[in-house]
Amino acid sequence: MITIRVQEDRGLVETDGLIKHCWVDAREVDKQDLHRLEKEFGIASELLQDIMDADEQARIEKEDEYTALIVRLPVFDGNFEVAYFTVPLGIILFSDKIVTVCQRSSEALDDLSRNRVRDFNIRNKSAFILNLLGRAALVYLRALKDLNKKTAIIERELQKSVKNYELIQLLSIQKSLVYFTTSLKTNELLLEKLQKSPLIRFKEDEGDLLEDVLTENKQAIEMANIYSSILTGMMDAFASVISNNLNIVMKRLTIVSIVLMIPTLIVSFFGMNVDLPFQHGQYTFAAIVGGCLLASASGAFLLRDRKRKKLRSLALPYSHSYMMVSK
Repeated sequence: MITIRVQEDRGLVETDGLIKHCWVDAREVDKQDLHRLEKEFGIASELLQDIMDADEQARIEKEDEYTALIVRLPVFDGNFEVAYFTVPLGIILFSDKIVTVCQRSSEALDDLSRNRVRDFNIRNKSAFILNLLGRAALVYLRALKDLNKKTAIIERELQKSVKNYELIQLLSIQKSLVYFTTSLKTNELLLEKLQKSPLIRFKEDEGDLLEDVLTENKQAIEMANIYSSILTGMMDAFASVISNNLNIVMKRLTIVSIVLMIPTLIVSFFGMNVDLPFQHGQYTFAAIVGGCLLASASGAFLLRDRKRKKLRSLALPYSHSYMMVSK
């Protein structure tokens, strides 16, 4: 879908035709939109293909009639397995208009098009870029905070019971953090190039704004790295818990198998085709059953968990001394 907007006193408004100093906003584009952008606006098909490539990295390049930038924007879509991810956005600067092309809609673009950014003016191309990149950095920060809140909720659920669904959610969050970290680093490289590049000239006050945007982008990178490290440690800890629980279950099953093996071993002697003592006795069967039960009970007693009892015995002197001091 292609929308054309112009600057008026009350902000951005939509218009039908091309006007000087307009913003051509192309989002969720299809093949027909791409064909129109190529034929009507003269944008190279190779550039449009790069913008539609989900793995395209941020960069800046100069053509004869326009200057093109590609940045990475955060996107949220609850219908996807990984709800938070990033997509490339193409910013094509012509002499009399600005064209943005994105395969999906983004909160950063929504904020600009709905006049949520103060003093936003599309007539100033350098300010347009800085406002867009600054808004993208803020959206990254908001998304990272949302991911951190979701991680805390999942952690509380996992403390009650370790389930596959929560672990899969943690894996999805970890993927989102990897996407964010990679995209933020490429955006950082682009911002550093803009500071030195002669392709786009920034005024003195815009240079300060560029520094602020770069600082916010670095802050988002640090937050993403911290959250990713915490999440990695958390997943390793829960993996250790799952492994420990499995070891406990296997230990108990082994004890049960050993205890059940004792009466089986005793009874197997009486299944042989040889004469055995007391085989014709009146109470032989009862004695065998009683012996089996006694042997099983003895085995269970010998294989009981002594570690917990030992910990309780170690805790008793400390508790006794504490009671004496308190008296």
